[in-house]
Amino acid sequence: MPDQNRRDALERVADSPLFAGVARGACQEAVDLGRERPIAPGDVLFREGEPAVTLYLVLEGRMKLTQLGVDGQEVVIRFVVPGGVVAALAVLDQGVYPVTATAVTATRALSWSHDVFATLMQRTPALAVNAMRLLSERLREMQQRFREVATERVAQRVARALVRLVRLVGRKTDGGVLIDMPLSRQDLAEMTGTTLYTVSRILSEWESAGLVTSGRERITIRAPHRLVALAEDLPAPPSPTPEG
Repeated sequence: MPDQNRRDALERVADSPLFAGVARGACQEAVDLGRERPIAPGDVLFREGEPAVTLYLVLEGRMKLTQLGVDGQEVVIRFVVPGGVVAALAVLDQGVYPVTATAVTATRALSWSHDVFATLMQRTPALAVNAMRLLSERLREMQQRFREVATERVAQRVARALVRLVRLVGRKTDGGVLIDMPLSRQDLAEMTGTTLYTVSRILSEWESAGLVTSGRERITIRAPHRLVALAEDLPAPPSPTPEG
């Protein structure tokens, strides 16, 4: 790994929730023992069902984690941004990968084999605690998603998915808050357990109402507070009125 990439990797590792509270020297050791891997947009890092032998921390880019449902349809589990960890549980229990990981944009990841990461956790107990905390958070997220699919209207689920993405990769622009990664309507359908037709209809209605602007794999939230109200099933805030 070139020196500049190694320095960049150290900063990303030190800022990652997986390494929160871990001493700088231990972070440096993790970088030294890790292997950097570039992934081109659209390339698959690993596939669901393959033996889980490697844990990854995203250094740069965006990744999408998907599963196949019982009907054979793809389901988007979540997106991973820099600092995020991929396949922690599967690697720790030496099972199989429960998801397929695909690069959404040009991505760099730092990887550790099961044995190497187990050694790092033995040397740094805080790392093991953080790994367990992240696994607990993933479990809560999945429980929340199941509850949403079972109890909420589709429009509310789509609004929740967009709110999550705004918090994850939102970037303010003159036109509103841009979800700063390629995002198709099919992705949204796969995130929310519905169809492409339904997502397209909802987004078209929201565009007409001035809530969002969408294009080819680009969505900008023009009225974030109204979107949050939809996600939380709250009364819509009043629309701003022109002065004078």
